[in-house]
Amino acid sequence: MPTRADFLIRDDIIFLNHGSFGACPRPVFERYQAWQLALERQPIEFLLRKRPALMADARARVAEYLNVCADDIVFVTNATTGVNLALRSLHLDAGDEILTSTHEYGAVNRLLEFVAMKTGARVIKHEAQLPYTSDEAFIDAFFADASERTKVIVISHITSPSALIFPVAGICRRARELGIVTIIDGAHAPGQLPLDLAAIDADMYSGNFHKWLCAPKGSGFLHVRAEHHGLIEPLVISHGWLDGSGFVERNEWDGTRDIAPYLTVPTAIDYQRQNNWDQVRARCHRLAAEAQSRLCGLYGLPPLSRDQFAQMVTILLPDCDASAVKTRLYDEYRIEVPLGKYKGICAVRVSVQAYNSPDDIDRLIEALQALIG
Repeated sequence: MPTRADFLIRDDIIFLNHGSFGACPRPVFERYQAWQLALERQPIEFLLRKRPALMADARARVAEYLNVCADDIVFVTNATTGVNLALRSLHLDAGDEILTSTHEYGAVNRLLEFVAMKTGARVIKHEAQLPYTSDEAFIDAFFADASERTKVIVISHITSPSALIFPVAGICRRARELGIVTIIDGAHAPGQLPLDLAAIDADMYSGNFHKWLCAPKGSGFLHVRAEHHGLIEPLVISHGWLDGSGFVERNEWDGTRDIAPYLTVPTAIDYQRQNNWDQVRARCHRLAAEAQSRLCGLYGLPPLSRDQFAQMVTILLPDCDASAVKTRLYDEYRIEVPLGKYKGICAVRVSVQAYNSPDDIDRLIEALQALIG
């Protein structure tokens, strides 16, 4: 079982914010640096001669991990880039509707505003009932906000602000029956959940490898069903764009960049498989659930969900100066954790990874008691 010593996190920090940027295990980071060294030793050979085969091999490993065809996947720097690539490629007219939720990531919300401004489409934000009760209730309520003008759904697999797991497979099935395109923001899913994209069957799904899979920063993917390849317009036109080029060729090469993060993803996959990551995830979930139970009991506030979360959980807190408490948690207690307002209520989002221990949860709770009572 991996321990804190397997990671590069500073010993003087209680790091409960893996959900924001993640952290590499030492073997993964060493492989990442080896790829970077190979690039610097002979950049022309590495980027022009070896790159196509290296990227194809990495993409094949990723496709096997996600249970899809390698020709339907391109590497992107992060999930936000992938969602941009997907949504900005769709043809939307004035009055068309984009259905989403009030639980989406801030950057994606800005993307939705941008697309609405450019196209005249309307963004419809479903207000999910909390506490979360069931997948069936969520899906029925979500599609109650759809109409004949709904052209695309943009929704998270695991939400960033509330850390809830949404039933994306059921959403995609219902959407296909209605002829609605689905774009799933899977930023937090790879590595935190067993991920089978064939079973989810979204039209387009973008995720990060640099969060819960623990790959280097700047590694993500976009998966697009084959029938939609022709829709996707590269965000950057570069040497891969030419008459007759395919989905991967058009979108994979967007200029000179360090491709070491992409090439290291297979190492991150291997690391988790070799370290019984199903057991790691289960242990982390238990710690997250313990944090929720203890804080909800301490403050008498309800959980957002009893079990609709994995290794990351958002927990409501009493009213407080959220910004000040967050700053003091780090400055005085060396605890790195996001704390802010969720729907006007103070909340803390606790991420638990292999390097965390029960003592980390104890110290967070003790610090919160000292700061907010």
